[in-house]
This record gives sequence, C-alpha cells and structure tokens, in this order.
Amino acid sequence: MKFNHKPFVYLCFSATLFLACGGTSDILSTPIENIDSSPLKVTDLTEAEEKNWGHLDLVNDTIPGMAVDKAYKEIIKNKKGTKVIVAVIDSGIDIDHEDLDDVIWTNKDEIPNNGIDDDNNGYVDDIHGWNFLGDTYHEQLEYVRLLASGNTSDPRYNEAKALYEKEYQQYTSNKTQYEQILQVVKKSDNTLANHFKKRDYTIEEVNAIETENQELAQAKQVAQSIYASADGASLSKAKDEITGIIERANNTLNYNLNKNFSGRKTGDDINNLNDIGYGDGNVKPREKTESHGTHVAGIIAAERNNGKGANGVANNVEIMAIRSTPRGDEYDKDVALAIRYAVDNGAKVINGSFGKSFSPHSDWVRDAIKYASDNDVVFVHAAGNDGENVDVKPNFPDDNVNFVEVSNTYIRVGSLASKYGSKMVSSFSNYGKKNVDIFAPGSAIYSTMPENEYDFNSGTSMAAPAVAGIAALIRSQYPNLTAAQVKQVILDSGLSLTNKVVVGGDASNVKPFAELSKSGKIANAYNALIMASKIK
Repeated sequence: MKFNHKPFVYLCFSATLFLACGGTSDILSTPIENIDSSPLKVTDLTEAEEKNWGHLDLVNDTIPGMAVDKAYKEIIKNKKGTKVIVAVIDSGIDIDHEDLDDVIWTNKDEIPNNGIDDDNNGYVDDIHGWNFLGDTYHEQLEYVRLLASGNTSDPRYNEAKALYEKEYQQYTSNKTQYEQILQVVKKSDNTLANHFKKRDYTIEEVNAIETENQELAQAKQVAQSIYASADGASLSKAKDEITGIIERANNTLNYNLNKNFSGRKTGDDINNLNDIGYGDGNVKPREKTESHGTHVAGIIAAERNNGKGANGVANNVEIMAIRSTPRGDEYDKDVALAIRYAVDNGAKVINGSFGKSFSPHSDWVRDAIKYASDNDVVFVHAAGNDGENVDVKPNFPDDNVNFVEVSNTYIRVGSLASKYGSKMVSSFSNYGKKNVDIFAPGSAIYSTMPENEYDFNSGTSMAAPAVAGIAALIRSQYPNLTAAQVKQVILDSGLSLTNKVVVGGDASNVKPFAELSKSGKIANAYNALIMASKIK
C-alpha cells in the first residue's frame, strides 16, 4: 500500500526548480451541519497535537479525531475490561519494541523452539503468531504476475497489460526526474556549505545571503524553494528523502514491476489452499525498513501512558503478529490462511491494512472473511490509497459479490486528514457509498517503528487500525456484544457530516461527505462506548 506522499512534493518542486535554475453521557452530534460556518482550526497543530491528533475531539478541539482521550477520561477511566486478542495481518512486527513488548500475544499451548506442533494447529513453534512469507521480502504486483503467467485468456489480461505499460513508463520517468533533482540539490548544498564553511547552516542564514555570484544565488533559491515546498526541509534532509524515493523507485522497477522476478521462498504450491504449514514462527521484520506492521500495531495497542512515544487506541489487548504482506502484493493464499489462523487461535478483532486491484483467488479470501464473521470476529480493512471510488473500481479483499455481502462483521475504512474543512478527506483515500463503511484518521499518524523508533505514516493503512482499536475497546468493555453488534455500533455512533469535501485530491471533484461511505460518518470512540453501554 502507498503511504509516503513526499514524491509528489518534490515533483511539484522540480517544475519550479528547473524553471528557476534552468454510559451516562449523551452521544455527540456534529457541532454544526454547515461546515462553512463551523469553527475551523486556523492555527497549526502543536507538536503534541500532531503526535496525537487522531485521539482528539472534533467538538472541543476542532480536529477530526476519534475522541479517544475523552473516552478514557470520562468513560473508561481506570477500567481495564476483558483482554482482547487483535490479529495484525501485515508485514513483520517488531515484537521487542519498547512500546509493544508487553502487549504481544503468546501462544501458551506451544512450547518454544522444540520443533514440535504442540497444539496441533498445523503450525510449528507459532509462539507469537505466524510468518506465512518465510524469508520472502520483495514481490511482484499481482497484475505483473498475471502478465508473467502469459494467460491471455484471463478477462483482465489486457487491463493488466495497459496498466503495466503506464506504470512502468511513469516510474522510469519519475526516477529520472528524481535523479536530476538530487544532483541539483547536492550541488546547491555543497555550494552553500562552502560559502558558510559548515554543513549545518540555517534557512535564516540562507535568506540573508546577498550575492552577485550566479552559482551561489541559484543555490540560495534552491534551498528556499525546498524549504517552502517540502514542510521546511533543509537541503540535507531533502537529499536523504530524495535518495529514499529513488531507492523505492528502483525496488519497484527491479522487483514489483519485473515480470521475470520471483521472490517467493516458501516452497509451497501457491495455487493449492490445502498446502499449509509453510513459513515459520519468526514474525519480526526482515529489514528495518519493513516497518508497516510495527506502525499499524502501535496505532492499535502501543502501551498507553508509559512515558514513551505513542499511545494506542486500546488499553487491554494482545497483538497476534501474522506476517503475510511482502514488499509488493500479498498472495491471496497467504491472506486467506492468515485470516483463518487468526480466527482459530482466538483473535476477536483482525486488522488487514493491505489491498490490491487484482485478486486471482479473491473467493478464497472472501470465504475466509465469511469464516471470521461466522465465528464472531470483527475484520477491519483499509479502503486503499488510489483516491478512487471502490464501488466502481475494485479493491481487494472485499466481502461481497455484486454488492451481496457474505459478512456482517467486515468494516472497510477510509482516511481523514487532521484539518477539519473541505480538505479533511485524505487526498489518497478511496471511498464508496456501498463499499466503504466509515472514515477515521489516516494522514500523518505518529506511531511505533522498528528498533524502538517512532515516526509519522499516512494511508488508509493507518485509518483501519484506528477503527480496529475502537472495536477492541468495545469488545473489552462490553464482551457480551457480538461482532456484528460491534460493527453496527461503530457505524451508528460516528459523527455525521453533511458538508461537501474534496475527494481524490482533485479540487474539481467535490462530493457530499455523506456520499463517500455507507455510514457517512467519522469514527468516534466516545460515542461508540456510550452506544455499546445501552445495548442489552
């Protein structure tokens, strides 16, 4: 899934660059229905608000968070509730992270490292979950696998071919642009460093330069343009970020879009759902850059109020780590088995922050989602980051065939940005009146990263675990409610907004917020707990 939106910033910059250089409480309703007359937050977020905005309150803070802090202060207080297992089906998770190590699920029926399937569940030494990828790291995109198969009779083959040609050209072109930008930034940084006789010069010092030297003047303009267009970035920071962008572009071209690449290292038959037991019990990331699963887990369950980096939404959960998402598209088989593993081993909530537009065995995954529903498990899924209407353009997995649903516990989540107003829907977020259920904070979310670090990430991948956290809170505080009731509470208790918003990041594409999802609402933990308390 896509998270990092810096590339767009630097491509926008490049145009300028080359031109210039050559319980008892009441449920809250929406404060005011007309967003234009609502109290909008006109000041920038403080550092504390930036790191916690998803937990703040639209009514009191004019920030479209989920009122998590208010829920703890006024409803939960010191009540722990019942322990809830939440399965995170994702990339590897740093189970030793300082903010996660005390909330990791342990399979008490399995004896560690004895090479025996002690609990007879088909998985040997699955102590904290299961790794369906083995040593697999990079993978192709699903539509590239279709092209590599040569199956021209597939009804989506021509669509895949056209998409491949478009994306391969786009990534090749963008990579070239980034490489050109990097050379200009490096040259400008060296020029300024030589001028100041130091590397750690400030933007104030740059602004004060008065010179007739054309090279120095151009370096000054580059530094000013980067600072203005890239969130106050220095040239040094820009070099690092652009280098990362180029590296990701290379990975995309060398692995994701490479029709001759095969990254799978598990030895199983990928087209045989009955061929199980492959992989291993090592659920940790294979590289530090494999950070997605750790970030998602922290949004749900980072230990609250321990004086460390972030607070999770839920306060009494155990994270079951299931590694099934590589650097590329996940396989349907891995996802289907991962869902069934989670259900069979006691998860009451599953978070799936992954997705793709091609799915050759979508029925396997859909059957697994139904299995979760039939076994009283909430499945929360990210809506996707293409800025598209998923009622029209498919995004997998889903829980329906021609809008006939197979599950009543599946929740698909779109993403919100922190600024309440016409641009509050994240520019990348998918939407759909029939196929998206609710929206939640997903832009610039601060959470755990591998090796005891923390950082911001953006994506519907961040919005889904926010809602999974609410589901876990409800199941913890009100364990007698069914998974279907938990889903309905989350949808019914959100804040309704009737205003119009920009969708897909296109200022000309303005739609009523109420038409972007089934509920027309933004998730609200405070309201959800009140509503849950009133269900007999």
